[in-house]
Amino acid sequence: MNANERKQGKASSVRRLLVALALAASAVALTGCLYPKEQLRQNAVPPRDAVRNVQLAIEDYQKELGLLPIKNSTVDTPRYEKFVVDFTKLLSGGYISEVPGAAFEEGGHYYFIVIDEETSPRVKLMDLLTVQYINDLKAQVRDYARAHNGALPRGDEVAPGFYRIDYGLLNKKEKPLRSVYSGQTIPVLLDREGNVYADYAIDIMQAIQKSGRTDFDPSLDLRTLLVDNSVFAPAKSTAYRYVDGEPMPVPE
Repeated sequence: MNANERKQGKASSVRRLLVALALAASAVALTGCLYPKEQLRQNAVPPRDAVRNVQLAIEDYQKELGLLPIKNSTVDTPRYEKFVVDFTKLLSGGYISEVPGAAFEEGGHYYFIVIDEETSPRVKLMDLLTVQYINDLKAQVRDYARAHNGALPRGDEVAPGFYRIDYGLLNKKEKPLRSVYSGQTIPVLLDREGNVYADYAIDIMQAIQKSGRTDFDPSLDLRTLLVDNSVFAPAKSTAYRYVDGEPMPVPE
C-alpha cells in the first residue's frame, strides 16, 4: 500500500468514526425527544427554592396589605386545591421579580397554592400531572355511567363508600400513577357519586410509621402528615382518618 492509499484509508476511517458519532448523538437526542415529558417531569427535583421564595413573598404581601395574594375559588373547591397563588399581584407589587419557571403560568406543571390560609399560610405545590390523570379517569368513569344507566365501573370496596376501579369494564389497562411523595405507584379510589381520587394511603402509612405515633385524634385528617413534611399538597384526594391502626379514606 503506497502513501496515498494509506492516507485515503485513514481519511475513510475518520469519516466512518464521525458518522458513527453523529448517529449516536442523533439517537440520544431522539430518545430524549420521544421520552414522555410526564416521566421526565416526574423525575425532576421539586423546586424547593421557589417555594421558599414565594412563601416569603406572600408573607410580605400579607403583612403590608392584610390580604393573601390568591385567586378566587368556589366553596366546592377541595381543600388542597382551593387557593392558588396570584402571581400578578406579587409581580405588580414588586414582591417577586419573576414567576417561578416551575409554575403553570410559566409552562411548568405545578400550581403554587396556599394552605392554612386562616392560621399560618403556607405555600405548597399542586402537581398538575396528578390532576390531569385523575380528571381524565373521572371523565372516562362518567362516560361509562352515562352509557350504563348510571352504573359505575366499581371493583372491590376498600372502605365504606370507596372502591377500586374495574378497568376491565372500561376496556382499558390501568396506567401507573406516581406519588409525588414517594415516587411509588399508587392506586385510585372511586366513590358512590363517581368521583375519582388519588389514594395516598400508602404514603400516609409510611408517614405514620416514620412518626412513631399511634395516638392520633380520630377526627384528624391524616393528610396533614403529608403536607407537614413535604412541599407538595395531596391533589385530587379525599380525607383520611386513623382507624384500627390504618389510614382510612372518608368523605371530605
